[in-house]
Formats: sequence, structure tokens, C-alpha cells
Amino acid sequence: MAHASVASLVRTIESLLTSNSPMQSLTCDHSEDLSALHEKISSLEVFLRNFEKNNVSGEMTDLELQVKEVANIVEHTIQVRVTEVLEDDENQREKAQERLSDSLLLVAEDIDRIWKESTKIQNKGKHALKESTAQEFPRSSRNILNVENSMVGRDDQRKRLVQNLTRSYSGEPKVIPIVAMGGIGKTTLANEVYNDACIRSHFDVCAWATVSQQHNVKEILLSLLRSTKGDTFDMNDEAELANMLQKSLKAHDAGTKNLCLQMDLMGPDESWNLFKSVALANEALPSEFETIGKQIADECHGLPLTIAVVAGLLKSKRAIENWKSVEEDVNSFVSNDPDERCSRVVGLSYDHLTSDLKACLLHFGIFPEGSEIPVKNLMRSWMAEGFLKLENDLEREAKKCLQELVDRCLVLVCKKSLDGTKIRSCKVHDLIYGLCLREIRRGNVFIMNDIVLYVADPECLDLSMHKMQPFKRVPGDLIDNPYFGLHRALLTPVHRQLRDHDNNDLLKQTCSIFSFHLNDSRFILKLELIHFKLLKVLVLRHRDIDNFPLQILSLIWLRYLSLVVHGHLLIPPEIFRLWNLQTLVVKEYDPSFVTCPVQIWELVQLRHLKLPRFYLPDRPSVSVDKERDMGFSNLLTTSRLSSCCCMREVIMGIQNVKKLEISGDEDDYESFWESGLVNNLVHLHQLETLSLTGTYILWPRTLPASTPSAKSFPATLKKLNLTSTYLSWSYLDIIAELPNLEVLKLMGFACCGEGEEWHPIVMGFNRLKILLIERSFLKYGKATDDNFPVLERLVLINCKCLKEIPIEFAEIHSLQLIEVDLCLIELGESAARIRQQQQDLGNNPLDVRISHPLLRQNISESAAEVVTKLVGFRESGEHWLIGCQQQFHCSYKSVVLA
Repeated sequence: MAHASVASLVRTIESLLTSNSPMQSLTCDHSEDLSALHEKISSLEVFLRNFEKNNVSGEMTDLELQVKEVANIVEHTIQVRVTEVLEDDENQREKAQERLSDSLLLVAEDIDRIWKESTKIQNKGKHALKESTAQEFPRSSRNILNVENSMVGRDDQRKRLVQNLTRSYSGEPKVIPIVAMGGIGKTTLANEVYNDACIRSHFDVCAWATVSQQHNVKEILLSLLRSTKGDTFDMNDEAELANMLQKSLKAHDAGTKNLCLQMDLMGPDESWNLFKSVALANEALPSEFETIGKQIADECHGLPLTIAVVAGLLKSKRAIENWKSVEEDVNSFVSNDPDERCSRVVGLSYDHLTSDLKACLLHFGIFPEGSEIPVKNLMRSWMAEGFLKLENDLEREAKKCLQELVDRCLVLVCKKSLDGTKIRSCKVHDLIYGLCLREIRRGNVFIMNDIVLYVADPECLDLSMHKMQPFKRVPGDLIDNPYFGLHRALLTPVHRQLRDHDNNDLLKQTCSIFSFHLNDSRFILKLELIHFKLLKVLVLRHRDIDNFPLQILSLIWLRYLSLVVHGHLLIPPEIFRLWNLQTLVVKEYDPSFVTCPVQIWELVQLRHLKLPRFYLPDRPSVSVDKERDMGFSNLLTTSRLSSCCCMREVIMGIQNVKKLEISGDEDDYESFWESGLVNNLVHLHQLETLSLTGTYILWPRTLPASTPSAKSFPATLKKLNLTSTYLSWSYLDIIAELPNLEVLKLMGFACCGEGEEWHPIVMGFNRLKILLIERSFLKYGKATDDNFPVLERLVLINCKCLKEIPIEFAEIHSLQLIEVDLCLIELGESAARIRQQQQDLGNNPLDVRISHPLLRQNISESAAEVVTKLVGFRESGEHWLIGCQQQFHCSYKSVVLA
């Protein structure tokens, strides 16, 4: 784990040496010492990377341990001393400067000692550091998103389950438990069945819930309600949620008569097929590889997780020595207990990871078991923690790490982007999660514990009564207690070197705080933040935060900050003190607006800025030589920037941004289109994704006569999302000219008017692969391969006026998927006709997915007439209940049929 510690230390020193750092003036007297220290540590980082790559054993372990401990101590010492320099008292600052000088001399001696030791080992063991004779095949060119959590060898069981669930109605609803040991593939099989096209078309409601050992009942109920009703819910009462779910599924009682699937271990052929699909992507290899591969698969004793993890070890290994070595390791795990054998194999895979990958994998252990984790948050916290190798493009390095973990079958992909190019969320298997917890307890990377805010007297809500109880593990039965606030803390493991093991030292060791299950908690970790001087990551999810906690402003080492707020948020001018901040995320609990001070431009390290609709002031006027230090030159993504502030000064300050979301100002609609906003976007030469969001209050106002041209948009634009913009359909002719546009999403009445017809221009959208239209009054649209020559996916959601997809879509040979949700039955039928036409033409099979089909009926029909028709549908075996209920908007609350 030495590499992660050294990488974090290097970044800390670099932040002190950066020319535009607010801390430079405070540390300028020490710049020479810091530069010399930086040079030695950077060389040590390179040495460690090569040492680890060549997999030298013995001395490597001892050296890594020494380097890790020294790096942690050096970073901790520097951060503490620099923090002391910021004290308000001038005499204290002078003394702190002296202590900083002394500390830099001491840590330099430690680094010299380690460097000499590494040089000695390097000279002595050059013969062991020679390049490996292993022939490494080029890494697969597959995109990370093409790695599926797919099921191999269970197709018969999948078909049997689908058949059991969809066979004609027998009078009793069905629950089918899938029973087997851990790691055999129960969840994978259930997921395959859940997403099966037959299941999706057969049932009106499909809901997925994960119940882990330490589960949150309210979150499970909310998840099920969102699946069944498609709405968002804001209520805290668990009983009320349960009652609502019961009503939405009334008479759908569960029966288990004679329905239970007992999964067996895989046979030799199934095991080998799974092994091949992971390790080889079914490529051809010499017979000696196949012989050893089959032996390895056999030694896994038919357990799919074990097979997949071992195969992941060999995914990029194409030297026979590697395969033989793995075979010996797996063969040594002789045990009659399959769970123990699986745990050992998982541990083997973990041991083969590089130190940065180990740190990234263990990070999953801080989240509740079974959590589906947003990838953006995960990767940005990796960057903030300092886990990644020292690369200029940290985002690319984070993606590489995630891809490696997915390739090794240690991380599961949950959700993907619509175009299939990015992972949106992921998680780990519960056996992998157990490994993470075991390794975390060893404290080699970080120490994990809990901080609890509690009140002695639950009847008393006086804040003076509550107390912080740091570093106590919270029992599972107390996690959901409203009188507790659970915060998970990560500490830097430097125990043995600290003189005093009192609570104050532990507070200074805390590098990250994540909050969980805080929606109902009575108390917020706010006043206590002043004690955590060296925090790098802070995630506060408490929804009762109504102002910016001023205590955060003292956390000068903070790199990642995430808050949940309600109401108007005023960011204080002192925000510039957070000069290390890379990611700032503010999520809204209710509609809110954020006002930023001009000093926010001084956060020059900022890479990701995600706020509710916010106003960004013009950059302050500075001299030419300082202008480069007053912009967001590192900013890559920003969302919900108010349209009224998107003038040239602001746009030029974020000109390296790759992803931008702009929200229309409801008080000044014309500025969205006529003030030059869109024309200013041409200065964003790196922009790839643009989202423009209007406001529902404006409807049905129409677009002003003067509109921008295609040249107003950056030529680099690949994705365009329009929401509530109320453009005329003819305006899309301009968008069709964008040369690199691959994804177009038209959501929430993005276009309207002109009889609600769309006639795309010929030879437009030359690179468009994904077209999504959601919540639209569109009645007619026409398209052929001349309009969308490379279209791959057509997604129509809640388009209740559209009766038909033109049959000419069958002429688009690249078309792979048509997805229809909450639309008329006729629309789904036309999609089916296109699929048949594609087959008749001999094209590649077209996937058609239809969900929640709606019936076109007279809105004035009485509830009684509706019920009569629904009974008829039930008797005919049709399942349209939810769709009918949403379409008619009748006075009755619910009509439920078994």
C-alpha cells in the first residue's frame, strides 16, 4: 500500500508549491526544502511503481511497509504544521513557521533513509528486477461498458423461471425463492430473469430491491414504490410507506406452493465455458493453455464467483508460467468448505492487485453492504483520497482502475449510460464486500470507524444536550434510530509513530467523513467539524442543512465536499480558503438557488462543480499576469449554471469544461436565446456534453424569431440534452448540422408547436447514435436512413400523442434498439412491425422493449365503464392495469385486479 501513501504525499507537496496557491506566501520561506523533498519523493514513487510491477517478493514487503509508514507520517506532519501557520495569533504563526522548518528537516532525514534503503535493494537485486519474460497480449480494446455481469451456463434455469412466471394465470401469484450457497450466481440469475424481455412485456410492474444483512427498511420501501408508481416520495413514516406500497399492490399476495429453485454447482463444461468467457473472451489459444485452464476451472469446484475471479486474474496474462503459477495457488486451497475456498480465491485475486487497485477496491467497504454506488462520486473520492497514480489526467486514471476491477470480476456494473459508453453505478458482491471489511480491519490502507452524535435525553431536543462520540462502531439495530447520526470516518494509519494516543490525535488523523442514513437524524455534524483539521473528503447528507456550515472553511486540505441543502444557499466569500478543493457538490432537497461570491474564482484546483441552479459572478478585474490564476482552468464539469450569467467573461473563465449544464432563468426567458448565451458557447473548445434546461413556468411561450446557427455550438459537442426549452421542431434542423453529435435527448417538452410534426432534414444527424424523446406532444415524425444514417437506439417515453413509428425506420440498418415506455399500444405495435420488417430484410436482429403500454380511450368515460373494461382485460390474460390508471386520470384512487 506504499504507492497510495506516496502518491497522496506528492500531491500535498505539489499543492504547496503551486504558484497560484494561497498558501504559497505562507510557505515561500520553505520552498527550497519543499522542492528538494518533492524531487526525492517523486523518484521514490517511480521506484515503487517499477518495483511493484516486477513483483519482487521478500524485501519488497518490508520496504513497502517502511515507505508507507514514513509517507503517512511526513504528510501528516506537513499538514499539521502548515495548518498551525494559519493561526490568527501572530506570535503563534511565527512559532509555527519555526516548527515547520524543524519538521521539514526531520522528515527529509526520514525520506533520505528510505531512499538509501531502496537504492541499496535496487542495486543488490537488479537481476530480480529484469523485465518479465511473460508475453503480455495487448489489452482488449473492448470498451469498459461491454463487460456485462452476464450469466454463463444457466440458460436452462433462466428459461424455466421465465416460463414459470409468465405461464397462464392460475389463481395464485408466485414467489420463487432461489436457494444456494454464496457466490453460486443467485443474484445474477435473478437479474437475468428480471430484465428478460418476456418478463418486461408480461408484467405491468417490475420492482427490484436488495435486502442486505444491515438493511434500511425505509429505503427498501421507497425503492419498491418508485418502481411500482414511477414517482418520487417525500415522507418519513415507515408505516405510511408500507401502507402505500400495500395499496399499490393490493391482492397481489405471495404464494410459494411448489415453487423453489435450488441452484447446483456448475459442471465441468459449464465451468470451462465461464472461465473462457472471462479470461479469454473466447479467443483461440494453444492447447497447453486450454489444458491448464480446464484444470484451474475444475479446481474452482463449480462455484461461479470463484471461477470468474480466478479467470479475471489471467485476463491479460499470456505466458504459460503465469497460468501454471495460478494453478498451483488455486490447487493449494484444499478445503471441504466451499465458502472458505471461495474466500481464499478472492483473497488470492486481491493479493495480485497493485497497491492503487487495492486501495480503490477497499473503498467499497465504507459504503453499506449491497449499496449501488454512483461511479462519478466513487472515482472523485478516489482522486481526493490520493489513491491513484500520479497522472495529469486523474479522471482517465480513475476509469482505468475501475475497468481493471471490472475486468477482474471484483466489481459489478449496475447501470450504464444510455449510449452504453459509461458506467453510471456499480457495486461489489457480498463476498467481495466481506474481503474489503477484513482487509480494512488490518489497517494497511486506512482505518475505518464511526462517529455518532447522540442525545442523552431523547425527550429533550436542546442541542447543548448532544454529544459527539467518535470512533465507535454502531450496532446494526441503532443505524436507523432517529436520535443518532451515523458518520463513517477514515483515518490515516500512523498510530505507532504518534506519541500521544489521545482523542485529539485521532481527530487529526481523520482524513475522510461520509454520512449515511441521516434523513431523519435530529443532529448534524457541524460544530464538531472544527476539530477535523486534516479532512480531505467530507460528505454530509443531512437534509436539514439550510446554510453553509462555516466550520468547513477551516478545512484547508479538503479536496471533496458534498452537501445536501434546502432553501437558498449563500456561499460565503471565505470559500477561497478551501484552496485544495477539487470537487464541490451541493444537492437540493427542495427547489433552491445558490449564490456564489466572486471569491469562488480563486478555487483554481476545482475540477467538478455541481450545484442547484446557481449564479456565477464575473471574474474580478486583475492584472494581465494574474489573469491566468483567476479562472477555473482545471474545471471539467459544471451543472445548473444560471443562463443569465453566461456572458463572455464567465464562459472564458471555464473554457476547458467538458460537460456543462445551463438552467434557464424564469425571470428572463429572452436571455436564454437572444442575449448571446448560445453564441458564447463557441469559446468552449473542449465541450463534449451540453444540457440546456428551461422552466415549465414559461410554457406555452414560443422561441423568439432570432435563433442561433449550428456554428454557435462548439464543433466538439457529442451529447446535447434539451429540457423544457419549447423549441420549434424546425429548430432541430440546425442541431442536425452539428458535425460530431452522437446523442440527442429531447425531454420535458423540449420541442413543441407547428402541429406537433417533425420532418428532419435529409443528410442531417450524420453521427447521431442515440435519440431520446420524453414527455412530448409529438403526433407525427418521419425518418429514414437519409435522416439518421447511423442511428442505433430510439427511445420514446411518455409520448402519449404519438401513434406510430414510421415503417421507414426499418431502412436504418444500424438500428439496434427501440424502447417504448408509457406510450400508446399502437406505438408499440408499430415498433414490432419495424422489427419484423428488419427481419424480412435480413438485417441484424432488432431489440424492441415495451413497458407500461397505455390505452387510448375517451377521457369522459365513467369509472364504472373503465372497471368493466379492465375486468375484460384480466380475463383475456392482458396486463394493462397501471397504464390504464395513469391514462384515464379518473376520480377513483386505485383499481386493483388479481
